[in-house]
Amino acid sequence: MLTAITLFAYLAVLLGIGVWTRERIGDSSDFHLAGRRMGPVVAGLSASASSASAWALLGVSGAAYQWGLQAVWLIPAVLSGFLINWCFIAPRLQPASRDSQALTLLEFLGQGADRGADRGAERRLRRVGAVIILFCFTLYVASQFQAAGTAIDSALPIGSGTAILIGAAIVIAYVFLGGFWAASVTDAVQGLMMLAVAVILPVTAFIVVGGQDGLWQGLQALDEPGLLRLVDQPDLLMAIVFVAGLFGIGLAYPGQPHVVNRFMALESATQIRFARAIALTWACLVFSGMVLLGLCGRVLLPEIDDPESIVLGLSSELLPALLSGIISGGVLAAIMSTSDSQLLVAGSAVSHDLRDGRFSLRIDRAVILVIGVLAAIMALYFPESIYDRVLFAWLALGNAFGPLLIVLLFFGPVAARYRMAALLTGFTLTVILNFLPEAPGNALARLLPFFIALGIAWQGWRSHNKTRPE
Repeated sequence: MLTAITLFAYLAVLLGIGVWTRERIGDSSDFHLAGRRMGPVVAGLSASASSASAWALLGVSGAAYQWGLQAVWLIPAVLSGFLINWCFIAPRLQPASRDSQALTLLEFLGQGADRGADRGAERRLRRVGAVIILFCFTLYVASQFQAAGTAIDSALPIGSGTAILIGAAIVIAYVFLGGFWAASVTDAVQGLMMLAVAVILPVTAFIVVGGQDGLWQGLQALDEPGLLRLVDQPDLLMAIVFVAGLFGIGLAYPGQPHVVNRFMALESATQIRFARAIALTWACLVFSGMVLLGLCGRVLLPEIDDPESIVLGLSSELLPALLSGIISGGVLAAIMSTSDSQLLVAGSAVSHDLRDGRFSLRIDRAVILVIGVLAAIMALYFPESIYDRVLFAWLALGNAFGPLLIVLLFFGPVAARYRMAALLTGFTLTVILNFLPEAPGNALARLLPFFIALGIAWQGWRSHNKTRPE
């Protein structure tokens, strides 16, 4: 009962934020970028929480449970993405998007594409990009709702189907009401909740397992040598490929529309340093904690059926009811902090990018509702591994938009046909390669599309410079 009360109180707070922020929505800029008035604390926490998702708590801890010590590589792999975004992308994107008045990532990527006789290049790029966003985010949000069902079902005896519908309804409601303001404020709260999970539960599990010596001896006692290897691959080449593949996760960070729009919403470029410190500290604690938790969980609950439920399993085993409710709320926070941002970006892709720069809050909210319902249906009837489904959508987005964004920010304008080629190549290659047998660390699907798309975008910059009049 105490767990249920804690969980319901948390959900009520989220809905309350949605109602409160509704009064702050004056126009489309408010709904999608908080009027470009976001402060560094909210930006740092919300960008971190929206990029992490259920994958950070359930997926990473589940991977550590299955892989053993080699899951440690996930920590620098993910941190590399935070560093790329906050050290290189944010300082350039914030002033550039403010100067151009772009309200979406697709609008920024398309600006300046219309040159000469080709007057429809920007419109085509934004429309193709919008279709990619809708496809990826439907899959992505479905995995979040699936995780929401797991979290609520673990705390309340209501069944996973009902739990999925409750979680989906809460997210859709507060995004529907408050837009970017609601998503960002709730994401900041949810980021703190996730941080509480990543500190309280791993520390408790580490103490219970017997500290460093107890953890090592417990892993040895399982008699699975692969759990004790930093890289469990047959030779040096495969080990390098495995690690490189994990770092491909970090390369996809610049191409995430629901993350980089926080940089566009910052009130001032001078706030980036403080926001960056918050985001990097948060990432270090959360991802280190989840890897440690997965390793401890392998020793404490070696027979668990679903490795991705180890967070919830340990919280019910090790913590009192009140703290267990907070942990369940933290898992819901990870889920909602990503799905709300993605529903918002999906809405803007239709209402703004598919409609050639025109905004309609009514269409925005209709799209949020439709995508939310489709994602809930997928979570109910087509469940998959959270780790795999999230990574597929993450990489498809990152390889489609990231290379072009990097070239535009660091070099300059790119010729129109190369923009479209980079976007389509990054996305299509990722989809194709994900159907092929996996290399260690899934390196092929994570690295090849990104660098080919980057090369195309860079060549487009060179082509633009050659044809530019003196």
